[in-house]
Amino acid sequence: MTHIHPFNAAGEPPARFNNPFDYEPHALCRQAAHEVKAYIEAHTDLLHDANRGKMFGVLVVETDATTHALAFLAAYSGLLAGRNDWPWFVPPVYDAQSPDGYFKRHERHITELNHEIEQLETADDYQNLRHEHARLVSETAAEVEAYRKKMQAAKLVRDMRRLQRNLSPDEHAALIRESQFMKAELHRMKKRLDERLQATTQALDDYRQRIDTLKQERKRLSDDLQRWLFAQYILRNARGEKRSLLDVFAQHMSAKGVTADATMLPPAGSGDCCAPKLLQEAYRSGLRPLCMAEFWWGESPQGEVRHHLSFYPACRGKCLPILPWMMEGLDVDESKEAEDLQPEIVYEDEALAVVCKPAGMLSVPGKISRLSVEEFMRRRWHDDVNPLIVHRLDMATSGLMVVARTKGVHEQLQKQFLNHEVRKQYVALLDGVPASLAHVPVGYRGTISLPLRPDLMDRPRQMVDREHGKEAVTEYELLGRSADGVRLLLTPLTGRTHQLRLHSAHGDGLGVPIRGDELYGIRADRLCLHASRLSFRHPRTQQLMDFSSEAPF
Repeated sequence: MTHIHPFNAAGEPPARFNNPFDYEPHALCRQAAHEVKAYIEAHTDLLHDANRGKMFGVLVVETDATTHALAFLAAYSGLLAGRNDWPWFVPPVYDAQSPDGYFKRHERHITELNHEIEQLETADDYQNLRHEHARLVSETAAEVEAYRKKMQAAKLVRDMRRLQRNLSPDEHAALIRESQFMKAELHRMKKRLDERLQATTQALDDYRQRIDTLKQERKRLSDDLQRWLFAQYILRNARGEKRSLLDVFAQHMSAKGVTADATMLPPAGSGDCCAPKLLQEAYRSGLRPLCMAEFWWGESPQGEVRHHLSFYPACRGKCLPILPWMMEGLDVDESKEAEDLQPEIVYEDEALAVVCKPAGMLSVPGKISRLSVEEFMRRRWHDDVNPLIVHRLDMATSGLMVVARTKGVHEQLQKQFLNHEVRKQYVALLDGVPASLAHVPVGYRGTISLPLRPDLMDRPRQMVDREHGKEAVTEYELLGRSADGVRLLLTPLTGRTHQLRLHSAHGDGLGVPIRGDELYGIRADRLCLHASRLSFRHPRTQQLMDFSSEAPF
């Protein structure tokens, strides 16, 4: 087959298949990735589209159990240059791109609905109706407001006349009648204006109902088509079992305690990433998977951080529900977990403690079985209830944290964080020299402001989103510069997840990742980010507490 590529591998295959969500690329995968790189560069019909940004993957396989001959498979996510069937790469799990097939025919019908909705929403009649309705609403509000002001002025005159205390009974009655008349007139005016609005309101409602009906039909057809499509994705695993993507997704949700009903579908594009395509073809062709890796080619997506030719774990949004089932029957590496680490106690009294967390230690208990700062303090204080983490550091980040010993102290410290009274600073070592810092003097200061939000399809990664992201601001100061990187003092003015890491790595920030950042840069022995300073008011004494810690890199 043209997509099975024998190669002269240098080195021994791994003893166990790597965990696709937590791995360091095996040497065989790096060799296979080099072959893919050479192939892309040699084919201009693929290169242009790949340069715009695409995830590629390789799977090293054993083709013969007797001779232990090796080969590799290659894949790309989604479509490449508009196709999912380039012969050098593995085929899709299911080919939905046939122009006369069920999917494309029904997709065209949905596209026709899109055009019909767009035509209705942009039609001159609809736009004129909206503008006329808006004009009448504005004029109605203005007329009512003008009459209210007239009523207020008349009331002021009546009140002044009543203060004179020389009104006759007839004059007093006349004032009452005037007040009653104006109130009744306001009611009649509102009724007249509402009747004037009614015709355009009804016409606008009718028009919008037509659009909403089409949108509901589009959603129904789209959901039905997605459900049909996912039912065609019959996935395989190493035990020789087959199951539809819908069933695999339902099993994953059930394991999380969620019942997947008929309305709950896998994310769009599930099954079209590199990893499931590679495993599917290996099982279909009777090949034994040995190791797998995925790497990015080309420009980084808008808002995200991806580096050309850098390796990345499988995405969690689309692949996490799929791959565990597809790998059943393989001997798979477990997630790499460091030995239990312990924080250094920097300060401690009856109200709180300040600790220095080592890189690789959790702040609070997580999904993995590893000692956290919170659990460590519970054991230290022999208290299973009160020790409370006031703020967190990423597991990969080291440095200073404050832990409250009572709920009252915790609440007071949290208020200081909310009111931006707590000062935090970090030392970071970037994995290169940003162009903006190449020629400035030590001590140079700047500010980064990029709105952030979670990458919903690949948590815990974050992304820049100028429409829906939350404001994130970081001040920085250049501490030093060498040929291979810069040392910075980072002061976050907001507390968004991965703020410092993304502000460093993103092209609209500094454009260079923090050294060792496996999410936004390249994995190393550790993430070179350290919470070096922490200051706050002691909740009981109100004394300013100021702590510092030297970065261990």
